[in-house]
Amino acid sequence: MDTLDNYRRIIAEVLIPYTKIPYSHGNIECKAVFDRENDSYLLITLGWDDVKRIHGCLVHLDIIDGKIWVQRDDTEDGVTYELVAAGVPKDKIVLGFHPLNVRQHTGYAVT
Repeated sequence: MDTLDNYRRIIAEVLIPYTKIPYSHGNIECKAVFDRENDSYLLITLGWDDVKRIHGCLVHLDIIDGKIWVQRDDTEDGVTYELVAAGVPKDKIVLGFHPLNVRQHTGYAVT
């Protein structure tokens, strides 16, 4: 298995369990949206909390130039730790939600 396919597999293994976690209130679900052709992977929360519509992006990962870019991560502990635990080297993960001048201090890839 090449590196790109391995990253795709790891991303799915990390994100899919989040879709199984029930919400404690409202009629809300977490849905995985994977575009494997363009290497963009999202977790979307949607539903209703009483009369309020819930629809938003919980996690957004992209594979760009052989690195996993974490564009958004609103999980409690952070999927980045799970990616590293699954075998993705820190220098192959970019915390895209941080500005460039901050990324150099994170211990992860800058670009």
